[in-house]
Amino acid sequence: MAVKTIIDLEQVRRNRRRATRIGAEGADFLFRAISEDLDFRLSTVKRDFERGMLFVPDGAPRLAMEESGLLVRHGASDTSADEALGLGEADYDLAVSLLTLHETNDTPGVLAQIRRALKPDGLFLACVPAAGTLGELRDCLIAAEAELTGAANARVLPFLDVRDAGALLQRAGFALPVTDSETLTVRYDTLFNLMLDLRTMGATNTLASRSRSFSRRDLFGKAAELYAARHSDADGRVRASFNFVWMSGWAPHESQQKPLKPGSATARLADVLKDRSGGEKG
Repeated sequence: MAVKTIIDLEQVRRNRRRATRIGAEGADFLFRAISEDLDFRLSTVKRDFERGMLFVPDGAPRLAMEESGLLVRHGASDTSADEALGLGEADYDLAVSLLTLHETNDTPGVLAQIRRALKPDGLFLACVPAAGTLGELRDCLIAAEAELTGAANARVLPFLDVRDAGALLQRAGFALPVTDSETLTVRYDTLFNLMLDLRTMGATNTLASRSRSFSRRDLFGKAAELYAARHSDADGRVRASFNFVWMSGWAPHESQQKPLKPGSATARLADVLKDRSGGEKG
């Protein structure tokens, strides 16, 4: 069965190369926040990982774990958006993906490749933008375009919810799948400041179905008016929501407990990692 093309992978590469060239100071704040969360989550695992692989967008800041040599960044600038990962079998005991899985067409296939590359009882951790991310921007762009043209184009990617993320882990063959969510609200002076940050993050529209024609000049001005009217605080600044799903799964091993039924995983990821690794650090 052919995989449906939802994401334009070549546009993903172009966006990431452009973000690397721009390199705007401070625009990597989301990635740094996620990296700190990753540090905390891994600190709860009482296990010595010998070899790990890291999937991150090009231009993402180096992580302390990468600098230590534990995590090896996978993929070069022109190939990091490819879905044929070229991984060996049972070569790693840790795999980490940060803000990459949402821009794949065959997400189950990518996850299955990662799972096969893990040694038995190897750990997979991922952070993915979740449903509701940039919901304010999505709604205002749709409303503005509908008002001006009578139609609307998709301009913000569809994102996973927690239940979908857990199902993907199970489909890819991971044992003990666990998901949880985090929300970060960021405030901007205007919609245009938000859009500039998204551009410098390499996070502009990569939908294969996106309109290729130039947008009307007044579209974003109208969207900015609606954004200010609907999502501003008392000081006039506007809010932008960034929601994230954290995913955890283990390569199957005979020592593991039997997996939960689909959709029944409700524990927080940090708690499960503590249990899996023998409890709190002493």
